[in-house]
Amino acid sequence: MAFHIRREDIELLAPAGDWDCMRAAVANGADAVFFGVEKFNARARANNFRSEELPEIMAFLHSYGVKGFLTFNILVFEDELRNAQELIEMCMDAGVDAVIVQDLGLVKLIREISPDFPIHGSTQMTITSPEAVEFTKPFGLERVVLGRENNLKQIRKIGEQAKLPMEVFVHGALCVSYSGQCLTSEMWGGRSANRGECAQACRLPYDLIVDGEQKPMGDVAYLLSPKDLAAIDLIPELIEAGVTSFKIEGRLKSPEYVANVVSKYNKAIEKYFAGDSSAPSKEEVRELQQSFSRGFTHGFLEGTNNKQLVDGTFPKSRGVYLGRVERIMRDAVTVRLDAPLKRGDGIVFDAGDPTKKEEGGRVYDLRRQGVKIEGEAQQGTMLEIVPGRNDVDLRKVHVGDKVWKTSDPALDKRLRATFETEKPYRVFPVHVTVTGAEGEPMRTVWTDVQKGTTVIVSSELPLEKALKRPMDAELLHDQLGRLGGTLYQLDVLDVQLNGELILPIRELNRLRREAVELLAGERPKPPVFVKRTADAFADARKGEPKPVDKAQLTALCRTLPQVEAAVQTDVAMIYADFEFIKQFPAAIEIARKAGKPIALATPRIHMPGENGYHANILKLQPDAVLIRNTGALYYYLRAMAENPGKPFPKLIGDFSLNIANHKAVNLFTETGLDVVTPSYDLNIQQMVDLLRESDTSRLEVVIHQHLPMFHTEHCVYCTFLSEGTDFTNCGRPCEDHRASLQDRIGMSHPVRVDEGCRNTVYNAIEQSGAEYIRNFIELGVPSYRVEFLEETPEKVHEVLGLYRDALDGRINGSQVWRALKATNQLGVTRGQLVK
Repeated sequence: MAFHIRREDIELLAPAGDWDCMRAAVANGADAVFFGVEKFNARARANNFRSEELPEIMAFLHSYGVKGFLTFNILVFEDELRNAQELIEMCMDAGVDAVIVQDLGLVKLIREISPDFPIHGSTQMTITSPEAVEFTKPFGLERVVLGRENNLKQIRKIGEQAKLPMEVFVHGALCVSYSGQCLTSEMWGGRSANRGECAQACRLPYDLIVDGEQKPMGDVAYLLSPKDLAAIDLIPELIEAGVTSFKIEGRLKSPEYVANVVSKYNKAIEKYFAGDSSAPSKEEVRELQQSFSRGFTHGFLEGTNNKQLVDGTFPKSRGVYLGRVERIMRDAVTVRLDAPLKRGDGIVFDAGDPTKKEEGGRVYDLRRQGVKIEGEAQQGTMLEIVPGRNDVDLRKVHVGDKVWKTSDPALDKRLRATFETEKPYRVFPVHVTVTGAEGEPMRTVWTDVQKGTTVIVSSELPLEKALKRPMDAELLHDQLGRLGGTLYQLDVLDVQLNGELILPIRELNRLRREAVELLAGERPKPPVFVKRTADAFADARKGEPKPVDKAQLTALCRTLPQVEAAVQTDVAMIYADFEFIKQFPAAIEIARKAGKPIALATPRIHMPGENGYHANILKLQPDAVLIRNTGALYYYLRAMAENPGKPFPKLIGDFSLNIANHKAVNLFTETGLDVVTPSYDLNIQQMVDLLRESDTSRLEVVIHQHLPMFHTEHCVYCTFLSEGTDFTNCGRPCEDHRASLQDRIGMSHPVRVDEGCRNTVYNAIEQSGAEYIRNFIELGVPSYRVEFLEETPEKVHEVLGLYRDALDGRINGSQVWRALKATNQLGVTRGQLVK
C-alpha cells in the first residue's frame, strides 16, 4: 500500500485554541488546523475563536496553503438547530474546508443545506469498524476520525474494506471512555462531554472495591487515568495502514506545545518519505514530554495492554523524569540525572501523593561535589540541585522522592521564536519567465508552483537598448528575487530577451511588487460550495401530538433471575442485556414460555471481526434487537436486505446512538430503525423540545436506570485483579468477582464487563424520570423502559409495579422516586420543564 502514497497525500492536522496556537501550527509545518468558535464545539473551556473571525481565519490559513476545519463535534439540541444552520452557512461563506461533526442529525441538516459541503465524522461518532464507516456513506462524509481504541491491524482492515480516508489521533491526551460514550461529567457535575464540557472525572482518585471489600492498592489511586498518546515512532506503520490524516490533540494546550508537537511529527513524516526509518532521538522524545506528558503510551495502536495504558499514580502532566532524591543537604538535593538539566528549569518533588501540595520551583544552581558547574548537566551525572530559596522547603522533601523537570524556559523560548516573528511562516517557490524586445514592454510570467496559479505583469516602460551593462540573468535574478518578507521565493528564472536590453531598476522593483500582490490575491481564494435555498426544517412534524391511551412498560434485565421476575408482570417487552452471550438462549426460553416478546442487546462498540456476535443474535430469532452503534445497525440492515421476505426482528435504537434532535430521529427511522431511544444527554426541557418536533409513536423513553457513565476498552478487572495484560492472559477475574469504583464521597459505582471485555462503570444510585411521565404521555410517547442492574427479583416486581401505577395514573411520579430513593432526574441532568 505504501508505495502509492506521496507526501502530499498525508495531512498533519494540528489543534488551535487561539491565534497564537494557530500561528504556531502553521509556522511548524501543519497541513491543516482544527479549531472551534464560541459555540457548538467539544472544547468549551478553550479560548476559541469568534464566528465573525471565520473569514479572517480562513484567509490566513489559505494564504499559507493550510486547510481549516471547524469543530462542530457535539450533540445539538432541538432549540439550537436554527443557530447551527446559521453557523454552517457562515462556514460555507468563509471558505471553511470542512466541519468535524458528531451529531448525525446535524449531518442531515447540513446535507439539506448543501449537497457538497465537506463533513468529517468526528471520533465522537464512535466509528470503529468498516460497517460503521459504510453507514455514513449515504450522507457523503469526506472522511472519518476513527476511535482511539482501534489498533493498527483494525485500522488497516477498516481502510481496505471501507475505502474512505481515515483520520487517526497520534498524540495527546487519551480519554479512558470511548468518545461519544461518556456521560460521567454531566451526571456528576452538569458538564457533558458530549457538549464540550468534560470535567475529567476519569482523572480523579478512586478506591477499588472487590466483592464488597476495599482492595489495598498502595499509591495506585487513579484507576481510570490513562497516560498520554505518543505515536511518533509508529508513523511508518500508520502510513502503511492507510491513515491519511494524523491528528494531534490539544485545543486547550499552549502555543509552545503546538509548535513542539507539530514540528516533531512533521519531521517524522518527512523522514518517512525520505526513506529514513530511524526512530526519533531521545532528545526529541524528551522535548515532547516537556511540553505535556502524563507518561507516554502507544494507546491501543499496538493492541490492548491494560498495564501499560494506566499508571495509576498520578493524573496530571509531569514533564521529564530526572531521577530520585538520593541525599538531602541544607540547601540542595543530590540526584543522578536521568535527563539533562540547567539553571532556570522548573522541577517538582513527587512524594507519591498528587492530592497533596508538592514542593517545586526553579533550579537556582547546579553543583558537582560542592563545585558550581556551568551550562547544562547531562544524563548520568550525579548532581547537587539547588532550588530557589523561596521555592522549595527541603524539610518536606524525602530521600526516594521522584524529581520531574516541569518546564524548560530555553525550549519554550526557542519554540516561541518559530511563530513570534514578523517574517512569513512559510515561503512558496515561484517560476518566472521574462520575454521582450527593444521598444516593447518587458513581459513577466510568474507561476506559484505550490498553488498552480499564474499571473502576468508587463513593464509600463518599453525595453531600451543597453548602452553599458545590459540586463542579464544574474541582474534579473537579483532584482526579481528580492522577495524577502513575502510568501514567495524565486526558484527558477527563464530569461528570453531578444538583444542587449535594459529597464530602470525602479521599474523592475514596481513590476516585482505588482506580481507579488497579484499572486497573494490568488492564494486565499476559498472553495465554493453549492447552497440550497429550501427550508431545512420542512420535515418538522406538523400538528399536535395525540396522547396515548395505554402506555406500555418494558424492562431491561441483566440477569436471568431478573428476566424470570419481569415476565411475571405486564411488561410489553423484555430486553436481555447480559455480560456473556451464552445466557441469551435461556432468557429467550423464559420469555417464550411466558408469552413475552424479547429483545437481545448488542454491545455498545462494534470492532472489525466482531460480526459473529450479531450472527448469533439472528440465529436465536429474538423478537427485536436493541442496537447500540451504527456498525451493528449497518450489519442488521444489510442482513435484512440480503434476505427479503424472511421474518426479521424489530430494530430498536438505543441511547448510545446519541439522538438529540428531531433530525436525528428522522435520519435513524428513515434508515431503518423501527423505534429509537433519545440520548441521555437530554434534560427534561430538551426532551420535550425533541418530542414536540418528532413522530413520538416511534420513540421509547428510558424512565429508570443506573446511568452507564464510562464505557471503556480499558479493563479494570484485567489491570488490577490479574497479572495479565489483556483478555488472552488475564484469567477472566470478571467471571468470579464483582468490582466497583468508590469515589471521594463514598459512593460505589459498579463496573461490569461485556462480551468484548469492555467495561461500563454505572452510577451508584439509580435515577427516575417518573415525575415527567404525564408530560410524555400527553406528547404521544407510547413506551417506557425500566433498566435493572443488580436488583433482586423482589425489587424488580416492586419497581415495575410502581411504574405501572404511575403510567396508569394511580400514583404520581414523585411518589415513585421517593419510594425507590432514586435520584429525581431524566437523563443526565434534571433540567427545567417550562409548561
